[in-house]
Amino acid sequence: MTVPVRWMLSQPDLALELKGGAAGLGNEITFAHATELQDPVRWLSGGELLLTTGIRLPLTAADRARYLRGLGEAGVAAVGFGTGLSHPEVPEDLVVVADEIGLPLLEIPLPTPFAAVVKRVMNRLAEQEYEAVLRASRAQPRMTRAVIQGGTGATVRELAVATSSTVLLLDLSGRVLEAHPAQPAEDVLGELRDVLEAGTGGASSSVSLARSGASITVQQISVGSTPHGHLAVISPTALSHVDQILLGHANSLLALDFEKPVRLRTAQNRLNSHALGLLLTEDRDLAPAWSQIRHAADADGMVRGLTVVAETPALAERAESAVAVAMNKAGRQLFSRRHDARVTVLLRGTDDVDFARAMLRSLSAPERKAIRAGLSGRREVAGLVAAIEQSQLAASAAEAGADPLEFAALTGSALLAFSSTREVLNSLADTMISPIDDYDRSNGTELLGSLRAFLEANGHWESAAAVMGVHRHTLRSRMARIESLIDCRLDVARVRAELLLAIIARQS
Repeated sequence: MTVPVRWMLSQPDLALELKGGAAGLGNEITFAHATELQDPVRWLSGGELLLTTGIRLPLTAADRARYLRGLGEAGVAAVGFGTGLSHPEVPEDLVVVADEIGLPLLEIPLPTPFAAVVKRVMNRLAEQEYEAVLRASRAQPRMTRAVIQGGTGATVRELAVATSSTVLLLDLSGRVLEAHPAQPAEDVLGELRDVLEAGTGGASSSVSLARSGASITVQQISVGSTPHGHLAVISPTALSHVDQILLGHANSLLALDFEKPVRLRTAQNRLNSHALGLLLTEDRDLAPAWSQIRHAADADGMVRGLTVVAETPALAERAESAVAVAMNKAGRQLFSRRHDARVTVLLRGTDDVDFARAMLRSLSAPERKAIRAGLSGRREVAGLVAAIEQSQLAASAAEAGADPLEFAALTGSALLAFSSTREVLNSLADTMISPIDDYDRSNGTELLGSLRAFLEANGHWESAAAVMGVHRHTLRSRMARIESLIDCRLDVARVRAELLLAIIARQS
């Protein structure tokens, strides 16, 4: 981590002024400290912002020139000269020498303490350390997701982006399996293979300098004594310690990917074979698919469907992830499908509402309030389509944020399962519900929500008002407005029933 000299000059509260050595403004500061030694060179390591008041500065111009040249040869990034004590201003002969050797010479006015300059450098270095750690903490989860979702190629890509380098995955023979952003030139590949032939010493890094000046870092990918390949990073400069951490993380992920359990590989190969067979078979033999689906059933060959309807596709994705985590913890295979804001899951016939609720428990309270879930009855595997339809119907009638609604608990909502009656209800919704919805959007009111609460309370004013959190007189006023908007009478039971079904059909 370094601080450019140019950045220090951009700090207005320090009031630093460049007096000479403008050619070195790109120098990088690694540390800042003050010294009044006549010859501090032996204690310098390079990259310092050296602060001095010049109290022991040599008396002659020639000796002062040697002093400043010695600092430049020691690799000092810049010199800060405090004025107002031993020197009212920076000696002009030092300015001339600073320009000659390209060593930035900064004037530090008397009101600016040296401690403030040192603190600013150290704080900036600490910020960069934190930023680097933060970058690593963000890159590591991305690489983990990449190896799960996209395999080795995605992991190589994420490492290349995180380190701003060219990353290659090679097999044991040195053949390039993956490369990002592009495969390097053949001469660089030749140098890389020379490094591989020299051996990498197990999993430890081997670093060499290419003829082009690039840094080549190679790690062997292995688990125990079993090698699988090599991971190489070609970067303009040597990798930072954070980049080394990211490289090690990627190496571990790739090693795990290479070491997938045989059972998992067998299952994956079987699924791939089934998928290929479905594409190649003219009569579309679905027997392999049914064979796979039977793994979702209980010991009696029974399944249940679970449908989760979310307010947004993003929330549906989080709900699906929660289900996947829960199924993994239970040691169960996951059979799910997400489409837009709806997630469909196939469960065992023995799974009940408590099991379905537990799968969504990891969602936050606000997220759970924004989803509706429905659970079908027990069906044989061959009836899974009907089970899914039942769960979708139950979800459409469920209350947001409530426990998953079982299909068997539905009363008065079965009509929504038939397309013919649903078309009628949709038409009714367009005629009767749309004007209310449009009014709410234009005026910022809650007429539609109030209407559903009133209808679900069977016209009971007190119950509906409590659900909406308003006074019953306010609710009566809203119902009166609805009656005027759609020209109906809400005291007629048939009207209330049709409106409730239309709302459910529209919102499902």
